Amino acid sequence: MNEILRSASSLSILVFAIASMLSAGLSFTFREIAAPFRSPARIVRAIVANFVLVPLLAAGIAHVLALDPARSMGMILLGTAAGAPFLIKLIAIAAGDVALGTSLLVLLVPLTVVLMPFLVPLLAPDAAVNATAIALPLVGTLLLPLALGLVIAELARSWARLFQPIARLVSTIALVALMLLTTALNLHHVIDIVASRAIAALLLLFAGAFAIGYAAASPRSERRVVLGLGTAQRNIAAATIVAVEDIKDNDTLVLVVVASIIDLMILIPLARWLRTKRALARTQHRPAHGGAT
Repeated sequence: MNEILRSASSLSILVFAIASMLSAGLSFTFREIAAPFRSPARIVRAIVANFVLVPLLAAGIAHVLALDPARSMGMILLGTAAGAPFLIKLIAIAAGDVALGTSLLVLLVPLTVVLMPFLVPLLAPDAAVNATAIALPLVGTLLLPLALGLVIAELARSWARLFQPIARLVSTIALVALMLLTTALNLHHVIDIVASRAIAALLLLFAGAFAIGYAAASPRSERRVVLGLGTAQRNIAAATIVAVEDIKDNDTLVLVVVASIIDLMILIPLARWLRTKRALARTQHRPAHGGAT
């Protein structure tokens, strides 16, 4: 029975990754996402925040809290994996700039595929991983579905509108299945993580990642919201693929899955609070009825 559940868990990881990236690609055409890339400074801020500062933060937290090697590796995978499709939903909840968020997502996913294979061995030199072994599964499960979705959205918009909700639903079901199956198969590991320093490490990582993105963005409020949420929302699909295909340590995988739950528990309320905060700010700056304009 356990073998069947483990096979189902492995399948759910692949389905989640592929469906998530396909859904993201189907959502927008190249024309709709190209405009925000005209600012090189904006691109540099996103890259530095997601692929320099957050990876260093993750490795530093793991070191300071003296996490065991498997959980330290989980932190590093989370720190180096950026660009999660759920970012679009978070930005919508926060009433932010969805087009800008999509541009950020399409920037971060390919860069995760390119940079993660080099960053993981750099931050974890004792781990038995290499750049090629990490890159191959990421290309197949993240980059190709994203590219396919973008091509379909560009050439056959009606088909994209038809299949995007299906891909999004499949990715959601696969994520829920992954969480449930991993928890059922590793309940004592999950309880151990929740009762250990690892939970504090995850909370510090997500809070710190949001602060990094928020501070790194240009002063405009909508850009701070997008980069803050985009930096805090780590790419769970990429982290789980590497954990399963390359690290092959169950404790690392369990930490990543627990992190996916905690990340959403933090970021959804945060997005709602950001929406309320911005609405209040607009109300306060609106001229009183009958006053000067």
